[in-house]
Amino acid sequence: MRIRDRIGLSRQRQEQLTRVMQILLVGLVGLGLERGNPGIVVNASIGLAVTQLPAILERDYHIPMDPALTLWITVAVFFHALGTAGLPGSTTNFYRSIWWWDHMTHTLSSSIVAAVGYATARAVELHSDSVSLPGRFMFVFILLFVLAFGVFWEVIEFAVAGVASFSGTQSVLTQYGLGDTMLDLLFDTLGGVVVAVWGTAHLTDLTGALAARFDR
Repeated sequence: MRIRDRIGLSRQRQEQLTRVMQILLVGLVGLGLERGNPGIVVNASIGLAVTQLPAILERDYHIPMDPALTLWITVAVFFHALGTAGLPGSTTNFYRSIWWWDHMTHTLSSSIVAAVGYATARAVELHSDSVSLPGRFMFVFILLFVLAFGVFWEVIEFAVAGVASFSGTQSVLTQYGLGDTMLDLLFDTLGGVVVAVWGTAHLTDLTGALAARFDR
């Protein structure tokens, strides 16, 4: 039984939750503009754009995107954008005021990255008779894929923060030091483990559709 069946969320309810968070992301863009905070504007805008990707993949490339998968993606980007803003009227954001917020968002985001890596690799295996990926190999592959992306993201954060510091502007991404980077990678790994152990059952339809597209 899938997680969405256990918690009793219907397809309609999942779609409604996705729409609510998309509307709230629009509100966060407005909040960032009102505060004159480019970090909030950029993160919320990118998050809103990411939530449109499932509909584009389904409409233009005929890749079925389960409402639960769309909700999964939306939750990850919404909580990240919300973390950069905090509550209206607050002088600080959730990343600074709630110690576990960064850990939660890294776990959620890395689970999306792990899902992309798993679905693509499994689709290649289904498409090609010459490729065989045993279960243990897939587990290690997902973790390495997530860690590689995590390191890439930390480098981007460092570079963006460095450019902002050099130019005297406000950075849209924040680096909190080496210790924070190590914790980020640890929780990135946790997100990969979650997908490797429990999440692959939710990606069967997506994997099959990608394999079919490779065949065409």
